[in-house]
Amino acid sequence: MEDFLHALVFIVLAGPVFFAVMFAERAWLIRQGKTDAYDLKESAANIGTGLIYKVLDALSIIFIGSVIYLAVQSYGFQWQSSSPLLNFILLMVLVDFNFYWVHRFMHKVRYGWAGHWVHHSSERFNFSTALRQTPVVSFNGIMLVAMLPAAVIGFSLEQAVIALELNLFFQFFVHTEVVRKLPYWFEFVFNTPSHHRVHHGSNPKQIDTNFAGVLIIWDRLFGTFVDEKYAGEIRYGVDFRPANSLNPFRLVIAEFVSMWRDILHYRDIRILWKHPSWVEEHYGRR
Repeated sequence: MEDFLHALVFIVLAGPVFFAVMFAERAWLIRQGKTDAYDLKESAANIGTGLIYKVLDALSIIFIGSVIYLAVQSYGFQWQSSSPLLNFILLMVLVDFNFYWVHRFMHKVRYGWAGHWVHHSSERFNFSTALRQTPVVSFNGIMLVAMLPAAVIGFSLEQAVIALELNLFFQFFVHTEVVRKLPYWFEFVFNTPSHHRVHHGSNPKQIDTNFAGVLIIWDRLFGTFVDEKYAGEIRYGVDFRPANSLNPFRLVIAEFVSMWRDILHYRDIRILWKHPSWVEEHYGRR
């Protein structure tokens, strides 16, 4: 518990940074005449889902994740190098590599999408969108999978939590239209607002692309990278089962409830592991 509380300090400190950046972005956009880039009700809903996510995520790690992580760690290699810097680099790269595959799974499989849909359901793309999350990803075990390889190697739970939170902290800053392009070398190696705008697009060339957390090299290596200049006009939001509420409590469970409603309605358990749009493509829209 003590190690976990140490890791939570970082999460608490990140909050004021997020709010300051959102305020600055909104002020800049208003000065540019883009007054509709932020909707205050939607931004409040995004912040609300983020708070629900973080509180329940912390509880899931305390009561579920820590037990599983420590059990896996006890059977792992118990290895770490003598260099703290090397350990940090190895852990960050490992967590980011795992995040790429977990994120890809969340887009390809309805069970995973149930914990990720809310993040893509906004038709606006700004820093508040980064906070639009759901605790479903915590309790369905998907994000825990991103940390377990670190347990197998021998990293502590505190180290793994901090590494994942640093990864997610970085990702907050790619949710903006204000930053157009960064230097070529940075765009080639790292995830950027340009790359992530494509990821949030709902047009055919944009769907299931650019899954990177921090390093875009995973997408380049595994064939899921699409450059913004070849992606066409980006349209944000989701084509299937769009959000119809700004109530944070409804938003965080909407797709999870929808998934089970479809399973019961069609009496088809395959929905759990099929692509998120498979129901509409196979059975038609209801």
